[in-house]
Amino acid sequence: MEQSATTVYKILRPSEWEEARANSAYLGSADDIRDGFIHFSTAKQMPGTASKYFTDTDEIYVLAFKPSVFPTEEMKWEKSRGDQLFPHLHGPLDVALAHIEKKLVRPTDKDFDFSDIIGD
Repeated sequence: MEQSATTVYKILRPSEWEEARANSAYLGSADDIRDGFIHFSTAKQMPGTASKYFTDTDEIYVLAFKPSVFPTEEMKWEKSRGDQLFPHLHGPLDVALAHIEKKLVRPTDKDFDFSDIIGD
């Protein structure tokens, strides 16, 4: 994965989305807090992220951001799953910067469908 993605995505559980909307800055999920940064995915990485970390829920919220809205020193591309470069935000997330906010419901016995969201 390259660092040239024009959009990065954050997947949230419903409770995380409510928390993010209620606060001026989202500090992340339990995994984000544990790792010290907020995990994002590119369009190509997002289905894998959902199938690995969101199998316990049938409803998610997907937020899309232009990486350029974040300070350069806070948005870093770092090796993670499968030795791929993933976008990580080393700072709080202002969800108001999202240009897409979409609720997805998992179809019965299927994976989430990101086709209406994915831009690159």
